[in-house]
Amino acid sequence: MPTSAQLPPDSVVAVVVTRHRTDLLVDSLAAMAKQTHPIAHLIVVDNGPDQPAREVVEACGLPVTWLPSWRNLGGAGGFALGMLQALAMGADWIWLGDDDGHAADETALAILMDTATRRGLAAVSPVVADKSDPDRLAFPLRRGLTWHRTRPALLAADGQGDDELLPGIASFFNGALFRASTLEVIGVPDLRLFVRGDEVEMHRRMVRSGLPFGTCLRAAYLHPYGSDEFKPMLGGRLHAQDPEDPVKRYYTYRNRGYLMSQPGMRRIGLLEVPRFAWYFLVTRRDPKAFGEWLRLLRQGRAERFDRA
Repeated sequence: MPTSAQLPPDSVVAVVVTRHRTDLLVDSLAAMAKQTHPIAHLIVVDNGPDQPAREVVEACGLPVTWLPSWRNLGGAGGFALGMLQALAMGADWIWLGDDDGHAADETALAILMDTATRRGLAAVSPVVADKSDPDRLAFPLRRGLTWHRTRPALLAADGQGDDELLPGIASFFNGALFRASTLEVIGVPDLRLFVRGDEVEMHRRMVRSGLPFGTCLRAAYLHPYGSDEFKPMLGGRLHAQDPEDPVKRYYTYRNRGYLMSQPGMRRIGLLEVPRFAWYFLVTRRDPKAFGEWLRLLRQGRAERFDRA
């Protein structure tokens, strides 16, 4: 249950969002409970209380709040609710995790905290690696025009000589640590996005805020491999995100339309139509799919956020 007493200074509150995946949630919470840096409180937002995760949450060994939501808020709304709850409890730091991922080892939070405090960061993310192959990135990461798929390549690509931090790059919903004051500046995730693009939109706000943030190369968060959605074209020099699942595809394309119309992303948006036109019309040779992509892109730009 929520605590009524204010937390002590420099307290870390962890926030996890889950729905119908208690088998994976067990590993996520177990990794949190083993951290060498103490977690003052854990908040788990349960988007599927018809199959409740309460028993798993309350058995994890940490002071906990199980927060059921009978309306599925998605990842965006779930994290927003959990982050606001953490702020209301008086947290100074908020550590985000997903139910299908977990910290790579028991020092992850300590390393993130040390990096953030020593370097004055507003937020810091671990490297998100593949659960089945920790040297491989769970998601491809682009620096400039180059896409990287492994942790060694990511480290080697840093021309600044900084083997600890990649500035201005972060994965926020997979193990990122935020200062509470940062959220007062950039806000919490946008409920309207539901899933897909919500993390990118938070990243956009962080960049525009001018606050310092980055990815700590010394810490890792393990997540199922998610790069299969990114389809290569032009010999791998460019990629197009094209999920197989129709619901994921709906939210990916619709939310992308909204994102590309926002300040800070409009220049990237100018490249979207020719890039996806090439992908659908030349690589896939599927004009109907391109038409569907255009329809959803326009829907997002018009801010018509109907659920799939």
